[in-house]
Amino acid sequence: MIDLRFGDEELAAQRAHIVSFIQDVVDDAGADGAVLGLSGGVDSTTTAYLAVEALGREHVYGLVLPSRVSSEANMSDAERVAEDLGIEYDVVEIGGIVDEIVDSIPDAREDTVAVGNTAARVRGVLNYYVANEENRVVLGTGNKAEALTGYFTKYGDQAVDCNPIGNCYKQQVRQLARDLGAPEELAEKPATAELWADQTDEDEMGVGYDVVDAVIALHIEGGVSTVATARELGVEESVVGTVRELYENSAHKRSMPPAPEPADL
Repeated sequence: MIDLRFGDEELAAQRAHIVSFIQDVVDDAGADGAVLGLSGGVDSTTTAYLAVEALGREHVYGLVLPSRVSSEANMSDAERVAEDLGIEYDVVEIGGIVDEIVDSIPDAREDTVAVGNTAARVRGVLNYYVANEENRVVLGTGNKAEALTGYFTKYGDQAVDCNPIGNCYKQQVRQLARDLGAPEELAEKPATAELWADQTDEDEMGVGYDVVDAVIALHIEGGVSTVATARELGVEESVVGTVRELYENSAHKRSMPPAPEPADL
C-alpha cells in the first residue's frame, strides 16, 4: 500500500493550518467557542486535540452521546479524551430519544440502517442545541476517506459548521493524532460509527481504510486508471471498482439539495 503520511515539515504545516482554520471559523461566526461529539475514535479525538490547541480548553465543549448499541469501552475512551484535555463535557444517553422516533413508525424498527442513521441525526440535533444555547460552532470530525466514499449520515454526523480534518486521509489523521500527543491506542483504534451492534467502518465498506485512501489518491483524485491502480496497490480491479462505486453513489451527499432550473415563463 502507498504511504500517504506527511513529511515532518508538512505535518507541522498541516497542523498549524488546521488550527488557524478552526480559529477563523469561530471568529468569523462571532462565536464563543466550539462543540463537538466525542466517540472515542481517532477522528473525534484528533479534532478535539486540534480544537483545544486552536481555542484553548475553556472554549471547547464535548458531548458524549451513547446509544443503546454503543460499547462501554468506546464511551469510556470518549470521556478519557475530554478529561485528558481538561475540557467541559456532558454524557447524554440518546437511546430514549431514538426510541421515541422509532416508536412513531414501528414498522421501520427492523431497518437497522434507518435506526442507526436516526441515532446519528439525533446526535446532530443535540450538538446544535448546545451550539445555539452557548453561541458555539459545531465541529465535524469526518476525514477525506469518509467524505469521498459517502461514509457518513446525511444531516447526521455531517450536520456541522466545518470539518477541520476533512482534507486528511485516514493515515494522516492517525499521524496527526500521534503528533498532537493522543494516546497510541486511540490513534490505532479500528473505526466504527457504532450505528448498530458490532459494526465497523471497514466491514461495512468491504475495504480497509489504507486501501480506500490509496484508491482515492491514485484513481479518484489522481486520475490513474483502474488497471494501473490495481497493479500498483496489488489488489483486484474489483476493489478499485468498489471504492469508485462508493464515490459515485454518494455524490448527492456532497452537494446542496438540487432544485429545478428556472422555468421559461
